[in-house]
Amino acid sequence: MADPVRVLVVDDDPLVRSALRLVLGGDRGIVLVGEAANGAEAVDAVRSAGPDVVLMDIRMPVLDGLVATERIMALPAPRPEVIVLTTFDADELVIGAMRAGASGFLLKDTAPQDIIAAVHRVAGGDPFLSPSVTRQVMAAAVASGPDPRAAAARARLAALTERERQIALAIGEGKTNAEIAGELYVSVATVKAHVTHLLTRLGAQNRVQVAIVVHDAGLGQGEGN
Repeated sequence: MADPVRVLVVDDDPLVRSALRLVLGGDRGIVLVGEAANGAEAVDAVRSAGPDVVLMDIRMPVLDGLVATERIMALPAPRPEVIVLTTFDADELVIGAMRAGASGFLLKDTAPQDIIAAVHRVAGGDPFLSPSVTRQVMAAAVASGPDPRAAAARARLAALTERERQIALAIGEGKTNAEIAGELYVSVATVKAHVTHLLTRLGAQNRVQVAIVVHDAGLGQGEGN
């Protein structure tokens, strides 16, 4: 049997931490290895507890989830995957956390079974990118005004092969490896290999950052042609 996923819960609200403790405790494949009430405590807990996944609140005192995520992503490997938690589906700090290397995000009112599924999915190396909510967050980023990153993002995508570009656009739409494989008539293993190479080509830490590049470039569903 596979080892349980080690999870660290970070939130300044003790009631939220208690609720997440109950949710996670209901799954035998997850073990809670620690809790933290702010970002500074979270970074220390990552060093001491060695979690596989961090459920990270965004708005906290002392050190917010954005800076904490940046610091965690700067730690020596192996680093945990970070899923940011937010009350709002268009929180500008969520976008910042994704740029910093977070593997996805969850709304705090997400159903318990979906929280558990997201933890397992991210721990398995498949970042949690809910297409509907991801598009809302990315749309909020685009709506915030002209972004000087756009030209740089377009240049990075232009340097890709046609197949890499197709996969990057699909990732930007929140599609899974299986969905991409079905659309391109290739195996999931082939898609995984392309994604690994794509991450290196774009200098991205995970699929979320690939999606950020796609949306920085002003590309979205149906705009890749």
